[in-house]
Amino acid sequence: MTATSISMNPWHYDFNLLPEYLEILFAKLRIAVVFGGDCDRAGSVIYKTHNPRSWKSYKIVAREISQALVEIGFKHVFVIPDDMNLPEQLKQKNIHLVWLNTGGVQGYNPVCHTPALLEMLGMPYIGHNPLNSSTLDNKHAFKRELQSLGIQTAPFMTWHPSQGILQPNLHDRFALTFGEYQGPFVVKPVSGRASLHVYFVDKIEGLSQTVSEVHRATHNTALIEKYLPGQEFCVAVCGYVTYAKGAFSKNTNPFAFSTIERVLESEEHIFTSMDKKAITTDRGRLMGPEEPELKQELIELARKIYWEFSLNSLVRIDVRSDADGSLFVLEANPKPDLKHPEENVTSLVALGLAEYGMSYNDLILSLLADRLDYLLTQHIEIIPHIVNLLC
Repeated sequence: MTATSISMNPWHYDFNLLPEYLEILFAKLRIAVVFGGDCDRAGSVIYKTHNPRSWKSYKIVAREISQALVEIGFKHVFVIPDDMNLPEQLKQKNIHLVWLNTGGVQGYNPVCHTPALLEMLGMPYIGHNPLNSSTLDNKHAFKRELQSLGIQTAPFMTWHPSQGILQPNLHDRFALTFGEYQGPFVVKPVSGRASLHVYFVDKIEGLSQTVSEVHRATHNTALIEKYLPGQEFCVAVCGYVTYAKGAFSKNTNPFAFSTIERVLESEEHIFTSMDKKAITTDRGRLMGPEEPELKQELIELARKIYWEFSLNSLVRIDVRSDADGSLFVLEANPKPDLKHPEENVTSLVALGLAEYGMSYNDLILSLLADRLDYLLTQHIEIIPHIVNLLC
């Protein structure tokens, strides 16, 4: 295809020509992969405040995503920190599309800050919109949405010191949520990453102290939920366009993959933070054909969440079963690790790609192509700068 052949007026997007569009975009599209800026670095913020969500730069993974994009064929890829200089950097480098690989810099609800900024700038991006970013990252808000959709989640309540000292047996909300249940419980931050500050609490008497500990660490609300003693699973899900075995497909359902049982060690009640224990291949068991019904149930659950929440980018759904084997959604990770797999060290998302004939680079291309397909199908009028590259 030549530029002349697609420069019809008005120009109409055709998914069947996506490979040819990408051939044009490889040479022209300017992509910024954005990682978390450091508020301690001079010039990154005006005033340093607090981030209740444990901060991480994700710079290494941003470079791995950037390298994958270059290997795929894109000629203009930049890795840029997420801080107050971001708008000027995007303008100076004439960026057309941003890949968000940041959890934010500081402040409350930091995951939604950068997508909100990009919305204001008119800059298209690969990532969740501000509302979905914040909803997914705030576990209590996400769980309330699950309840409204009739999707099972572990019974829970929240607590903040501004509400006083938690006295479970004297609190009506606690009785309404848990009834006569006396434990065990899981206490965690409402917003967090990598299973940090997540505690197993054997008996009700330990809740007040643990909730206080979570607040001391995060200066934020704590979530208390019923402990589920069954197996723990996760499943990744992204959009409708995939690239596998050298070809693009546009599927009728979101692409759910990497159905994994998270392997707990004998002393673990809950999964240990990846910051303390790396995600190795023996920490996740890829589910095989010997358990087709359970695997399909996880896939359908992930697809339902992606569709019901109108998501537009990758998430990882974390699920736990009760003593009877019923599945309960714990949370959805809005920025799952996209580490490039290495020998015996991988990410939970990448672990199951081979089952679908996909490589890490295929996943990266799938995520980018799905976002372009969505923008060109649903919002072509707001991305003239990308359309013009194709004309």
